[in-house]
Amino acid sequence: MNFIEELKWRGMIHDVMPGTEEQLQKEMTTGYLGIDPTADSLHIGHLVGVMMLRHLQRAGHKPIALIGGATGMIGDPSMKSQERKLLDEETLRHNQEAIKKQLSHFLDFDSDAPNAAELVNNYDWMKPFSFIDFIRNVGKLITVNYMMAKDSVKKRLSGTSGEGMSFTEFSYQLIQGYDFAYLYKNKNCKLQMGGSDQWGNITTGTELIRRMYGGEAYALTCPLITKADGGKFGKTESGNVWLDPRYTSPYKFYQFWLNVSDVDAEKYIKIFTMLDREEIESLIGQQKEAPHLRPLQKRLAREITVLVHGETEYEKAVEASNILFGNATADALRNLDEATLLDVFAGVPTYEVSRDELHNGIKAVDLTTEKAAIFPSKSEMRKLTQGGGVMINKEKLSTFDQLIDDSYLLAGKYLIVQKGKKNYYLVIAK
Repeated sequence: MNFIEELKWRGMIHDVMPGTEEQLQKEMTTGYLGIDPTADSLHIGHLVGVMMLRHLQRAGHKPIALIGGATGMIGDPSMKSQERKLLDEETLRHNQEAIKKQLSHFLDFDSDAPNAAELVNNYDWMKPFSFIDFIRNVGKLITVNYMMAKDSVKKRLSGTSGEGMSFTEFSYQLIQGYDFAYLYKNKNCKLQMGGSDQWGNITTGTELIRRMYGGEAYALTCPLITKADGGKFGKTESGNVWLDPRYTSPYKFYQFWLNVSDVDAEKYIKIFTMLDREEIESLIGQQKEAPHLRPLQKRLAREITVLVHGETEYEKAVEASNILFGNATADALRNLDEATLLDVFAGVPTYEVSRDELHNGIKAVDLTTEKAAIFPSKSEMRKLTQGGGVMINKEKLSTFDQLIDDSYLLAGKYLIVQKGKKNYYLVIAK
């Protein structure tokens, strides 16, 4: 497998330094990508870089994931209008361990193969560095003119905010450049990858390697992922789409991919899955023939959800989706954990009832009119029930005065009332 060709047809190359492809064809090459550990989970914005590392390993080369413990303490100015919050060492170490666990879904860290993946933290070699040593041994090699010419710096300095840039942030590209030089010397690392906003920082690294060691190193960047409608990729109304189920449930994660546009699905399935060209082209053909069946979105959502959360969680997410959009059973509803249940019914009208009253039992007609104003009148409720149009927890009410008690509660506190085919209501016992 040719790594560069693979990335090209997948639309994952923005810039590549001349000679990179030749280097990769010549020998097994070590390449790295940096991740700032600003949280104890990756989000899907990180996935393009992670997939690049995955393809690199698959092509027989050695990937290094660099956790930017030192740079995470500073914050990268690239394409950002404000400085980042600085983190302490304990938080950084915690975040590092959590990120490694997630990366192991994508990379093989444990094999005996010469191209087994490695995880490193730049804090380990930056921590003992004194400021004097750094500016004497590294700082003198790169001119201020060279650093000022980088787009990431120019954009901040010419910004309208008037805040400018601190020396701390200005030094970021020098520290990132030194990372590359350190890995070149200690790990024989000759390639750095990143997003297109990182080109300036990466090429500073190749320049340092040239000046410090007379060596040759290479750079490759991927495009920053966008949405067809111009919105920011990986963001929802509630914020980032995370890989950790504590922050984004597998159901929400699955739904994110399932609901992307046709245009985006065609782009994303090349970037975020390992499906080969032939299979992807077949799926694109199926989408054009029957777009309403959404074969691209379904396959994309399946592949990436299984990769991140495993087969079982994927199946649960599909089952949960069917509750609203398919013919799910009452058992499927009862099998939902509380977090997923709340995700599935997020945004539906909510009512509260007394747990004590429910314990003694409430007639369905009273529950859905007096206790929770789901129906405007008892006569309307009776009429719809007689027509088989009222369900509690996915089971049709047999009579309008059926007694509902706390044995009906899902996760010990919820009732799902369905009026007609599409109208859902969440009743919470308190």
